[in-house]
Amino acid sequence: MRFGWQLFGFLTIFYLIVTLVYWQQGGEVVGLTALPLSAGLALIIAFYFWFTERRLGANLPEDRPEAEISEGAGEIGFFPPYSWWPLAIGFTATLTAFGLIIGWWLFLIGVGALVLSVMGFVLEYEKPEYQDH
Repeated sequence: MRFGWQLFGFLTIFYLIVTLVYWQQGGEVVGLTALPLSAGLALIIAFYFWFTERRLGANLPEDRPEAEISEGAGEIGFFPPYSWWPLAIGFTATLTAFGLIIGWWLFLIGVGALVLSVMGFVLEYEKPEYQDH
């Protein structure tokens, strides 16, 4: 994790310097918006890596050059076997985007359906048949 937060911290500083140079050279509005946003995104990732390393409180195997591959073995996480909710989220997000083009009534229907789809996806494993896992 140490290399990760250092890398993204460097990218944050780099994007800020490039933003200043771009602004001094008379850059356009889109570039002057995108570069600080890129710096902000890099800062978010750097903070996450830094915070996670600090919370774990130990050197991870990927931070030590002499570490063995087997030291990083183990359970990675939980991955659901299947779910139909991402498909529903995709359809309702598309419906919401079309609502921005076609009319406010379709947008409101899309937002309502999108909220229900996201709730279904997030709360999918709160159902009783998944309580054993």
